[in-house]
Amino acid sequence: MTAPNPNRSRLVLLLVAVMFLGSFGVAAALFFGGWKPSHTRNIGEMLSPYPELRALPLVRADGQPWTWQPASRHWHIVVAPPADCGKPCAELLESLQRVWVSEGRHADKLKVLWFGELPSGATSFSGLVPMQPSEALQARLPDQARPDALPVYLADANGYLVLRYPPGFNPSGLRKDLGRVLK
Repeated sequence: MTAPNPNRSRLVLLLVAVMFLGSFGVAAALFFGGWKPSHTRNIGEMLSPYPELRALPLVRADGQPWTWQPASRHWHIVVAPPADCGKPCAELLESLQRVWVSEGRHADKLKVLWFGELPSGATSFSGLVPMQPSEALQARLPDQARPDALPVYLADANGYLVLRYPPGFNPSGLRKDLGRVLK
């Protein structure tokens, strides 16, 4: 039986330590160097800073005040269409209903907050919360909606707008993002 070589053991230990600590060094250099990945996992555009909606006096269409409930862990699709939107709003609401239905058993954790008059002939669903139009909300949104350009936002349970979906977005992208947060 041969005795272990102490120099070889030290070299192996040093190599393991360099590999372990080296990955931390590379990560720190990338982080503090300001590197950001060119593509993120989310489909919607991340808002920075997150506009806060908690302090706004939001009111449901039936006159009841809206309060954010962080403990419920609900996510909210926020739509603030212009008055007399017509067919584009009806199509958007139909798309959002399909997105809500596609969430299946997680759909009860999702609310669609529609700030304004519902389109004529629109079908209601249990996740739809009609809201009164709010100028204060419009002032906080990055975009002003027009009938030909209807942006949609995703807000968390704390009342912060997190993601923006530009006019003409693909609803499957919203569905993918919701699939990641509604677990």
